[in-house]
Amino acid sequence: MKHLQEYRDPVLARRLLAELRTTATAPWTIMEVCGGQTHTIVRQGIDRLLPAGMRMIHGPGCPVCVTPLETIDRALAIAARPDVILTSYGDMLRVPGTSGDLLSLKARGADVRVVYTPLDAVRTAAENPGREVVFLAVGFETTAPANAMAVLHAAATGVTNFSALVSQVLVPPAITALMDDPDAQVQAFLAAGHVCAVMGWTEYEPIARAYGVPVVVTGFEPLDLLEGVLMAVRQLEQGRAEVENQYARAVRRSGNTAAQDAIRRVFQVTDRTWRGIGPIPASGLALRPEFARHDAAVRFEVGDLVTRESPDCIAGDVLRGTRLPTDCSAYGRTCTPRTPLGAPMVSSEGTCAAFFNAGRTPEHR
Repeated sequence: MKHLQEYRDPVLARRLLAELRTTATAPWTIMEVCGGQTHTIVRQGIDRLLPAGMRMIHGPGCPVCVTPLETIDRALAIAARPDVILTSYGDMLRVPGTSGDLLSLKARGADVRVVYTPLDAVRTAAENPGREVVFLAVGFETTAPANAMAVLHAAATGVTNFSALVSQVLVPPAITALMDDPDAQVQAFLAAGHVCAVMGWTEYEPIARAYGVPVVVTGFEPLDLLEGVLMAVRQLEQGRAEVENQYARAVRRSGNTAAQDAIRRVFQVTDRTWRGIGPIPASGLALRPEFARHDAAVRFEVGDLVTRESPDCIAGDVLRGTRLPTDCSAYGRTCTPRTPLGAPMVSSEGTCAAFFNAGRTPEHR
């Protein structure tokens, strides 16, 4: 962005904080549902600058972190086959499965490769017609258009040795599940700007009405987040519960309709299990039956998988926002970015990694 520093101006930040302090009359609790936003909040100390009593809860905003353990174990089983080249983004290679991760499997000789786009995986398949190339396709709605285009491109060009192991998840059903929890403490949400750039914000309007919670579509820079918090607090103070758009420079109410069309052509809504959270109805995307040729879950039989999480990891509580990383006895000791026990310590969007990289400790969190 040409004028990125404008969104990091300390003078404007102090003005927003001053207005926030004069506006807030109650200890409101707000959740951001985006790992990128979490990292900005923690790295910049925004959560420590809010008015006394006001709290930011860090939600399940990291798609790498909520990818089911069963999917990781399935990817490990597929990648171990000598005829397979397994591809994905770099974060996914270090996400722990029941017995190791993809990076360790690569060190033992498996052909596991980092790609930067799913089309790179299709290209790899075209260049290796004697091998099966699998792309581990994860993400929220943000990555779904590119993953859909990869499947469409493979189908159109006859690249039959390309398939995707899909674990796409959807944000609005997760918010609904969080609000249906009888112990829910969230009073307002900051919605992820990049998700809404694709999908728009119409899906959030029924949530705001049904649960009486403001939803503010927010960007990722410090001033974006401070303004988003201020907009949410104004609504709470006025007794309103609407969807507002702070990220007007990138998001429209209708979103990107061309991207949405690509998603609908390739995917259908399905129930999905979120790692650390559990099953959420209609919270994921799966390939439509007509693309079964490119569905790795259909093409590769891996037998019965027995999954097992580390008993020392509280990632599920962290993802639900009920506990902080620093509440975990393994945090910063046996669990670090170099030796992660759970996915939130691996990903560049994980809450545990955000706390660790910002130097947060149980004494100074």
